[in-house]
Formats: sequence, structure tokens, C-alpha cells
Amino acid sequence: MTSLLVLVVIALVSIAIWQLTKIFDLTQVGSNVDNSQVANDNDNNVNGYLMFAFLIFIYLTTIFCVVQYGHFPLMSNSAAEHGADVDRLMWISMILIFFVQTITQALLHYFSFKYRGKKGNTALYFADNNKLEMIWSIIPAITLAGLILYGLYAWTNIMFVDEENEDLLIVEVYAKQFGWEVRYAGEDNVLGKANVRYIEGINTLGVDAADPNAQDDIQANELHLPKGKKILFKFRSQDVLHSAYMPHFRAQMNCVPGMVTQFAFTPNKTTEEMRNSKEMVEKVAEINRIRAEKSKALNAKNEEGLDPYTFDYLLLCNKICGSSHYNMQMKIVVSEPNEFKAWLKEKQTFGQVLKAQQQPEEVKTEEVIDAQVSDSSSLAQVLR
Repeated sequence: MTSLLVLVVIALVSIAIWQLTKIFDLTQVGSNVDNSQVANDNDNNVNGYLMFAFLIFIYLTTIFCVVQYGHFPLMSNSAAEHGADVDRLMWISMILIFFVQTITQALLHYFSFKYRGKKGNTALYFADNNKLEMIWSIIPAITLAGLILYGLYAWTNIMFVDEENEDLLIVEVYAKQFGWEVRYAGEDNVLGKANVRYIEGINTLGVDAADPNAQDDIQANELHLPKGKKILFKFRSQDVLHSAYMPHFRAQMNCVPGMVTQFAFTPNKTTEEMRNSKEMVEKVAEINRIRAEKSKALNAKNEEGLDPYTFDYLLLCNKICGSSHYNMQMKIVVSEPNEFKAWLKEKQTFGQVLKAQQQPEEVKTEEVIDAQVSDSSSLAQVLR
């Protein structure tokens, strides 16, 4: 409601300014005013100096942002082995963009001022300049080619996975509105077949119960990963297009209905190691400082304050997939290999879960048969 009122006020103020401008124009009727709509030297001078003023504004804003927000850990402290390549590529791109933007903006505004319109001046016109054309075509082409080649090199190293010969942990990440589920390949390290047509009851992933490879698969509602082990993720979607985004691992892959996509990386920092890193300690301290200030304001209104923030890796959805898209996240826990094995050992396999579900039905059937036999015996005794 407040936002709507603000928009209404802005609209009314804009209309008022527009009307005042029309009134001002009416007051100038009959006076010696230049209404030719052609810029004169004074207009050109004003616009030239305004261009310089805007250039100064751009540079001051840039300097302020670097000083004020430059300490935030934006592209560092990756939790995956390939993260260093991704961060390096991003830094190279950002530095090049910053360098080119600084020079081109200065030249643009300087020449706009230098060659502003003056009475009697005529522009120098030439049809072409081969040397100039070569300079501004070859330099960007070489720069972009270098970035693209380095990007392809990094992407190939990340995406190439030899499933037959590499020591991999295969994990399926299953997306649906609005949550995630996980399935680990069992001792055979092969995921069982799955299809949305098989979704029923506890089989929320649509695993094919008739597939022998599916019997030792393990389902979970939390993503646990071992440090130092290469993980091959298989992504599926139940309904719409989702995007599995793990920012701290520099990983993102679309989850497409009807097909399986994949991404692989090796975690190199446990959750505890990331929590204790200098960058994360500073970031969490800043978040908790802001939360503490907001909690004071909430407590003053007799409302419950905010809990202190504790860092956790998260799996997020990076596609706007529906009304609860913002809430589609899953906790990721990276631990030492022995801790991961202990956690995984506590989980039941898909076959054990199915057997446990069927067991009560079998027991119930036996109890009914025993009761029927007992009733039949009693009835026989009565008839005798």
C-alpha cells in the first residue's frame, strides 16, 4: 500500500511540474524569446559542460562503490576445485570492462564537449579510414577471442567427466515445485531408472522399483557431500524448468523436464572450514550486526527478534519457477569422507524402504487369515 501511495505522489508531482512548465511558456508569450527550436551557442555550451559534469558523476559513483563495497567477498573463496578458474575468468572480464569503460566514457564526454556546436564551425567528414577501422576491429576481436578460448578451456575441464574410469560419487538432484530431493547411487554406483509415471506414495522420485540398480539407491532431503571426492550430479525436473544453483561451488545447471542434465565438481572446503574462513567470518559478523539492529526495532514493537545467522552452503533455484520460487532451497553439508560415509550408512536403501512399507500389509493379511481360521473353528464347534 505504501509503495502504491509513493507512486501516486510521484505521478501527481510529475503532472504538476508539467503544468507549471506550460504556465511558464504562456507567460513568455509576446516577449522576445527564441522559439526556433534550434540550438544556439549558449545551448551547446551548457550541454557540453553538463556532459563533463555527468562524467565526473560517473567516476565519483564508481570510486564510492569501490571504497564502500569493495571489501565484500564477491569472487573469491570458492568451495570447489574448479572455482579458481571461474573466479579468475570473472576477474579478467571485470577488469577489462572497467578499463575499457573508463577510457571510452572519458573520450565520449571529452569529444562531446570539444566538438560541441559553434556558429560558423563545420564538421570534418570523411567516408572511411582503413587504419582506424582496423584498430577498433582487431583489438576487440583479439580480446574477445582470448576470453572465449580461455572460457572454453575452463568449461571443458569442468564438464569433461570420464564416468567409466574416474572415481566418482553419482548423485541425482531432483527439482519440483517447490523443493529439492536427492538420490545417491548405492554400492553399485549406478542410479536406477526413474520416470515421473512411477511417482506414487513414498516413491516421490519416480524410481523404477523393478530395476535391480535402484534397490540400493538412497533418497534424502538434505544434500551431503564428501570433501575431496568428485561428485557427478544428475539433474531432473518433475514439472517446470528449474535451475540448480550452488553459488559457493560456482555451479549452475538447468533442470529440464523430460531429460537429464549433469555437472561435476570436487568440493575442497567442508562446511566448518568455510564458516571459519576470514571472509565468511567477516560477512557473517556484518549480517548479524544488521540483524541485531533490526531485532532492537522489532523488540521495541513487542515483536520477536531475528535469530543470529549461521552460514550454510545452499542449493537454490535460479529460475523463476512459480509463486514459491524464493523459498526453493536445500541445505548442503560438506564433511570429511569418513563423516559422510557414516551419515550415508544410517540411511535406508530404496529397497529397504519399499520392503518396510510392504511389511505391515503382509502382517495385516496374515492376521486377517488367522482371525478367519479362528472364527471358522469357533463356528464349527458351535455347529457341532
